[in-house]
Amino acid sequence: MSRIELLVGLGNPGPEYAGTRHNAGFWFIDEVARVHGGSFRREKKFHGEVARVRLAGQDVWLLKPDTFMNNSGQAVAALAGFYKIAPEHILVAHDDLDLPVGVARLKQGGGHGGNNGLRDIISRLGNNRNFARLRLGIAHPGESRKVTAHVLGKPSAEDRRAIEDAIDRAMDVLPLVIEGDMQAAMNRLHSG
Repeated sequence: MSRIELLVGLGNPGPEYAGTRHNAGFWFIDEVARVHGGSFRREKKFHGEVARVRLAGQDVWLLKPDTFMNNSGQAVAALAGFYKIAPEHILVAHDDLDLPVGVARLKQGGGHGGNNGLRDIISRLGNNRNFARLRLGIAHPGESRKVTAHVLGKPSAEDRRAIEDAIDRAMDVLPLVIEGDMQAAMNRLHSG
């Protein structure tokens, strides 16, 4: 299994989106930066905010694209291309409608599952789906016509706490992920 060199959080830029469910990926990356002493700086050439932290004995890039969700791949491809980081060395954290609130799941490769951020990343990495994902459950609103309002809405205080708890559990296994032991990380995270 590949070591992770780049952690990407998906979300939408701007204060009006900061507390929305669609920004759960940003919440995770912000927590990684907070715990590991990283500070973000805006990098025009990478279309986002970038930080570098030391994690599990190695330097890791953190990226929050400042494009909107649908264009997340622009930032990922720019940074990964510049530093020659192969898709298998990337982990993307994102909200997931197919998981209950408060559930976090790791996955290696796969499709986009309807997430436009993942769809754009796959496309801009030359249809390479081999990057890892951290899926943060936000639950489905029940009807497809309610999805946009749901993902762009703020969770209840109780749901926000549940998502933050899921992020904490993901943080506990992050060193294993960085070291490339995805199976051990999945076993721990998925059994909790």
